[in-house]
Amino acid sequence: MITVDLDKVKKALVKGEIIALPTETVYGLAANIYNDKAIEKIYALKKRPAYNPLIVHIASSNILEQVAKKIPTKAKELADIFWPGALTLVLEKQDQISNRITAEKKTVAVRVPNHPLALQLLNSLNFPLAAPSANPFGFISPTSAEHVALYFKKELNFILDGGPCSHGLESTIIGFQNDKPILYRHGAIAQEEIEKVTGSISVKNQNNSSPSAPGMLSRHYAPRTPIQITKEISNSIEQNRDKKIGVLSFQKFKNSHSVINQEVLSISGNLKEAAKNLYAALHRLDQMNLDLIITSLFPEKGLGKTINDRLKRAAKK
Repeated sequence: MITVDLDKVKKALVKGEIIALPTETVYGLAANIYNDKAIEKIYALKKRPAYNPLIVHIASSNILEQVAKKIPTKAKELADIFWPGALTLVLEKQDQISNRITAEKKTVAVRVPNHPLALQLLNSLNFPLAAPSANPFGFISPTSAEHVALYFKKELNFILDGGPCSHGLESTIIGFQNDKPILYRHGAIAQEEIEKVTGSISVKNQNNSSPSAPGMLSRHYAPRTPIQITKEISNSIEQNRDKKIGVLSFQKFKNSHSVINQEVLSISGNLKEAAKNLYAALHRLDQMNLDLIITSLFPEKGLGKTINDRLKRAAKK
């Protein structure tokens, strides 16, 4: 049930249930990090592989050392600047953090979300929340309570409604090797913004067997409808004119073809706006029973890198 009743949601979490949680990035499936049975429910509902770790959500950076230790100086600097916010840090875990959350790794992914309802809930609890995206594994992330209901209406007792997500993309994930920052996942904070703090960072965002963080698998974030990435949308439409086609474009796509199902992410050409609208647009197209979604890559800068990352993984066969 979709609700705004924080008290009911809190009681459900204390009892060991899982709930859907709004954040500024995407909606998550949340559970008490110290309740292994509840964590198992997340993996089972999502059909998430056991080797893929979860992100721990905490109320404040003041309690970071309850879940992580030996925190690098650069990690503290990033947290000071970007928390609460769409930045996840992968750090050495405290011993009490379950290996089920970390996929048997010695590190834990952690962030402070920047959403008023999420923070209010976290501050009312005496435990942090593990909260991967509230979608079946590999499918489009939800950016509204309604998206979550499309996936899990029957399975979840409570979907906390915090409105549409303000960023609409998952968090950026930064890990550390020998105290040097590494980008594991492009996200809602652009790489360029991170590098203003850290200096140049290396990118290691592909791992299909033992990912250090969520979002590193080659196929992910995918609609049920096949996606084709092309340099020339008009040509691809012509080549597939016998099919029912949808177009996902950055700005308005002008063509002589009768493409009715078009989603424009930002008429003004604003990458932040496009990022916010990406998943909602994919959800709408995916519900139209199309044969194919055609798109092209975005400018490879700022949040364009994140959008391109999601499109490439969604299009992977």
